[in-house]
Amino acid sequence: MELENIVANTVYLKAREGQADSNKGKSKKWRKILQFPHISQCIDLKTKIDVRYNYIVDQQPIGRLLFRQFCEDAKPEYHRYNIFLDSIERYEVEADENRMEVAKTIYERYLRRDAEDAVDVLNETMIEKCKESMASGSKDLFEDCMSAVKSFLANEPFRLFEGSMFFHRYLQWKWLESQPVTYKTFRMYRVLGKGGFGEVCACQVRSTGKMYACKKLEKKRIKKRRGEAMVLIEKQILQRINSRFVVSLAYAYETKDALCLVLTIMNGGDLKFHIYNMGGEPGFDLNRARFYSAEVLCGLEHLHAVGIVYRDCKPENILLDDHGHVRISDLGLAVEIPEGEMVRGRVGTVGYMAPEVIDNEKYTFSPDWFSFGCLIYEMIEGQAPFRARKEKVKREEVDRRVKEDTEKYSSKFSDEAKTLCQHLLKKRVKERMGCLSHRHGAREIKQHEFFRCLNWKRLEAGIMEPPFSPDPHAVYAKDVLDIEQFSTVKGVNLDATDDTFYSKFNTGSVSIPWQTEVAVVLIEAIK
Repeated sequence: MELENIVANTVYLKAREGQADSNKGKSKKWRKILQFPHISQCIDLKTKIDVRYNYIVDQQPIGRLLFRQFCEDAKPEYHRYNIFLDSIERYEVEADENRMEVAKTIYERYLRRDAEDAVDVLNETMIEKCKESMASGSKDLFEDCMSAVKSFLANEPFRLFEGSMFFHRYLQWKWLESQPVTYKTFRMYRVLGKGGFGEVCACQVRSTGKMYACKKLEKKRIKKRRGEAMVLIEKQILQRINSRFVVSLAYAYETKDALCLVLTIMNGGDLKFHIYNMGGEPGFDLNRARFYSAEVLCGLEHLHAVGIVYRDCKPENILLDDHGHVRISDLGLAVEIPEGEMVRGRVGTVGYMAPEVIDNEKYTFSPDWFSFGCLIYEMIEGQAPFRARKEKVKREEVDRRVKEDTEKYSSKFSDEAKTLCQHLLKKRVKERMGCLSHRHGAREIKQHEFFRCLNWKRLEAGIMEPPFSPDPHAVYAKDVLDIEQFSTVKGVNLDATDDTFYSKFNTGSVSIPWQTEVAVVLIEAIK
């Protein structure tokens, strides 16, 4: 039996290591899989998709690559303007102490009228404003310049792009993106864990070698539990979110027996595992807890910005990637709140649910800030605020503690960490930090002293060094034989009436994750 686990892990790790080499992980038939149609087959897509500059260039990874390649081939100044935009993006995420020096370099190279690479679509007022404000080191110093250059590129250069072979190539990529996805698209590897409706397995896209996690939702189990609405909501929410701090949905497809969500694979395990099972005393030092808290805060900010309340923030739902960055996962309890409305629902995990959820009151985003406070507390203390690890206690008692007891703080907490948790764990919504700003509570929390030392721009860009890197040769998952198997669902039959639901789910590739994945192939082709 141990041999079975060793074999499963060995094959899985080999696949993981292979994706770092673009040639190893791909199928030998990858060129055939990604073969372009004749342009006549996809030219009509132009009338069916968004063809504006701010969509194709700003939001579509392949569109951005192809437009930039067009600019480089078309006119030197177009290419120079894109390099200027890149310089501004680098400036915005530069460390505070270096920003002024970088600003001077940008000014000397691009804004001086006598400079060889001068950006001549900027007016004197903009240039003078930048010169006068340079000493401030503001992250937004070049904002007006960036807007002006983008406005220029969105006109004549973009119109020329639309008539070029590069735009035709973009349409061919969009045609490939729209092709059906089936089980044949992937290779399947070992089971990583269990979801509510089925197993979660590692998988690999045959055409690119990219690794993902495949969350299988058994059709009969969904029907027996009447979980159709819940499953569809989770899928639709995942499809909407494009955040480096929330797991992304790359594909949604169906097999004969299951609906499948293909998601960002997080190879580093979950925070619950790292808090309690990495040896030594449970919990993290303050710097590590701060880093994870900040990335989770960004994930909650992105969810709330589009009206989604998470409702299940806890250590086992926060996953680490290969590099040690974290993402929010498992959006099965998330729900969208229309502007100006509230929801009611006694859902979540015991010990992390806010008092208003326990009392079945209406709410908006307040439950997430309470459970976020529980998460920070647990990362620092090595124990949840209202329930000791493995403590045998009734649900009613834990709920009572959440509503009535004041959490205790040890010497592990700095003054800043303690006050942050105290503000987030307030029983009354009106007194709880982040709850009076509706969708923008994260802005208030980011200003707290606990996060004062962070450069948020660098963190949001994913360029801050994580405090811990997972072992690339380790499998942070239970042994395959220790993952309990699902029992067979009996007494449920699938019929034609279920097909409408399946068709809403089975939508294939999700644009931005898919383009990000195949962009590697495009970059190699350009080279």
